[in-house]
Amino acid sequence: MTHLFHSDSFRLLLAAALGSLSVLGFAPFHLFPTTILGIAGLFYLWQQAAAPKQAAWLGFSYGLGFFISGIYWIYISLHDFGGMPWWMAAFSTFCLCAFLSLFPLLAGWLSKRSSLLLLSAPLLWALLEWVRGWIFTGFPWLAIGYSQTPNSPLAGFLPVSGVYGVSLLTAATAALLVLFANGFRRKLVLSLLLPMWLGGALLKMVPWTSPVGAPVSIALLQGNIAQDLKWQEGELQRTLDIYHQLVTDTAARLIVLPETALPMLSQHVPADYLASLEAHARNQQGDLLYGVVEYENEAFYNSMLSIGSAPRQHYRKTHLVPFGEFIPLKQVFGWIYRDWLNIPLTDLTRGGFDQQPLEVAGQKVAVNICYEDVFGEEIIYQLPQATLLVNTSNDAWYGESTAAYQHLQISQARALETGRMMLRATNTGATAIIDRNGEVLAQLPHFRTGILEGEAQGYEGSTPYSRFGNRLFLLIAASGLLYLLWHRKKK
Repeated sequence: MTHLFHSDSFRLLLAAALGSLSVLGFAPFHLFPTTILGIAGLFYLWQQAAAPKQAAWLGFSYGLGFFISGIYWIYISLHDFGGMPWWMAAFSTFCLCAFLSLFPLLAGWLSKRSSLLLLSAPLLWALLEWVRGWIFTGFPWLAIGYSQTPNSPLAGFLPVSGVYGVSLLTAATAALLVLFANGFRRKLVLSLLLPMWLGGALLKMVPWTSPVGAPVSIALLQGNIAQDLKWQEGELQRTLDIYHQLVTDTAARLIVLPETALPMLSQHVPADYLASLEAHARNQQGDLLYGVVEYENEAFYNSMLSIGSAPRQHYRKTHLVPFGEFIPLKQVFGWIYRDWLNIPLTDLTRGGFDQQPLEVAGQKVAVNICYEDVFGEEIIYQLPQATLLVNTSNDAWYGESTAAYQHLQISQARALETGRMMLRATNTGATAIIDRNGEVLAQLPHFRTGILEGEAQGYEGSTPYSRFGNRLFLLIAASGLLYLLWHRKKK
């Protein structure tokens, strides 16, 4: 048995199991200590590894367990709704998970080369998550800071350092636990660990922003249009009828429809249909936001448009999904869409980064569409002007998986980072009202047609994160790396 524990194969399997365990910290499970324990187990394996190469393979194995368990739903979008053959969808999903696993691989290799592994490992983990958040347009999904949102005391640091700062503290907690388990100066370890967690709990009590104006009545609409029917011409009139009924059934001042709720070009929306929706919004002395595809100057945009009492405005999605909304290196990958996939809207144009909040229903609303709310550093472009955040999504692409729950947790982090309420209107879930503390105040059941009504309070002011973005995290991480380099040179 002892020989088995010390075998390379067993340790690789153990690392993969620790990666899968770490996913339990994320929604819908919210067992945030499991992510810390999973990372701690990996750091211990790195500490015991004989060489950097072995630590690298352990990191890669952890990554495979982590990402395959965490984003398996990519397969659903490619196969169930994209029409890709099962083997090709499985292979593509595995390749994405393998690519993402290169980041913990690199963290393990570099950490093992340091004489202060349990200091370098948290720094490198968080920095490489930041790199993962922008390289090749970025995929920061499952950054471990999200696992602490909103219940962990460490979530109190989100308004200060953003999600990557919380990732650093999460990994640092894991490293300190390994030191404690090793019997290394336990009083010192506790003197670092306890203030960190107590500080996070105290930061949760800080009102970084203050209310402005009176609350506004809101209605978030969930049409529950099946993804495999959404873009079929025969389903169009039924979709229009569902949303018209939902709109007229609410008296809210701010009504929000999901991303591409009306599955057509904006100029093809019947004029009398829009006039009816606009008249209803005006009768409530408010406004309505609806998702549609805009076509202008030979370019297509994934947009949210406003109608109602305020002048008409629009927001165009800025951060597009590679391979979902545009095709990188089209000459190389275009055949995949021609021969294997059936995904609409794969040739969109991005909107500008200088777009301002929509002034509707007495609020200044920072709109972000679907995947955009994964990028906290981009959400703050519309702050501090914005008083409310609105995310519109269509996670029906991922079926009855954990994807929509994870996406909701990401929106909760954005609310905490900015000190603003986040309103989510989605096609099939999670449609929710989130307060500025990241708590879900109300939510519709998934895969049900309905209206989520409530009140939203606008806020003004700036959190440290909305003012400085990731710069504080990068300053701390860079200082830590400089210390490691100095220490290595000194030795």
